[in-house]
Amino acid sequence: MGKIEIMGLGAGDLEQLPYGVYSRLLEAEFVHLRTKEHPVVENLKAAGVQFESFDDIYESKDNFDDVYRQIADQLLDKAKTQDLIYAVPGHPLVAEDSVKHLLENESGIEVEIVGGKSFIDDFFQAVAIDPIEGFQLLDGLTFHQDQLSLGNHLIIMQVFNEFVASDVKLKLMEKYPDEHQVALVDAAGTKMQKVTWCPLYEMDRLEGVHNLLSLYVPPLEVDERTKSFELTQAYMDAIVEKDVWVQSQTHESLLPYLKEECEEVAEAIQNDDIDNLIEELGDILLQVFYHASFGEREGFFTMEDILETLNKKLRRRHPHVFDGVKADTIEEIDKMWQAIKAKEKGNSDETR
Repeated sequence: MGKIEIMGLGAGDLEQLPYGVYSRLLEAEFVHLRTKEHPVVENLKAAGVQFESFDDIYESKDNFDDVYRQIADQLLDKAKTQDLIYAVPGHPLVAEDSVKHLLENESGIEVEIVGGKSFIDDFFQAVAIDPIEGFQLLDGLTFHQDQLSLGNHLIIMQVFNEFVASDVKLKLMEKYPDEHQVALVDAAGTKMQKVTWCPLYEMDRLEGVHNLLSLYVPPLEVDERTKSFELTQAYMDAIVEKDVWVQSQTHESLLPYLKEECEEVAEAIQNDDIDNLIEELGDILLQVFYHASFGEREGFFTMEDILETLNKKLRRRHPHVFDGVKADTIEEIDKMWQAIKAKEKGNSDETR
């Protein structure tokens, strides 16, 4: 049984490659590369390092997860009879799914992370930010807009062509203003480094392929985070602290307002008034915050308790969504719900 040593090729230039990693690569009889599309590879080739890459797999698979799984499977198969050196761009533990699959293998093959340098330090320097202020690092190919924390510095990797950039832009515009200034950072820390600032809506105007390109999105000012649930919570915390009317309310005193808001939602739906419906649904959410604030003042429950209860119920009552349970018709879903709720309440006669 062999062993797989994984090394990072750094963010770009040979100068960014740790000396120990470079020496180990020069000593190697053979190196497996995830991709040969990296500036350091030409230096290794000139130094006589023998290698092969897995670039051909990218052309044979429909999605990146299948690519990285196949790379890992091939390496593990070879490692059954020999020791291997596997080299990846950047640092092996930063956005390297093939490495993740190798580390999770159950074949008994030893996998060792030798080292490397990620692009992150050079990226921070390129845009002159301090990571202590808080940041997110996301994959441009897989992230969802609901992951975004609008008060943090945001780095989005693998924005390597106009198609990925266009998809990233549309997701970001769900949360950020169109004119929000962002930076395209190419080849951070190398002699080829280029930082281009532009409005968010223009960020996908790319030509060609940019393997070392990432996007920087600065945090929004507090009052600009209007599409954030966290901002609503922050506003409500401030209101509850200083507003004597809110402080005087109870569940009972708030009940007429909740009934009124529900009636106004119904009226907006009946009138097909979408703008008003948006506003009235917000007013119902406001009532939830009011009740949560009273519950917290009395020491009974918090908004976090409400969310936890709701999220657990959503997960528990939708096994056909999350657990592969077959329920393709409304009747099958209804029957399943009744069984779940009967189990929850200990009453098989309970209805929806």
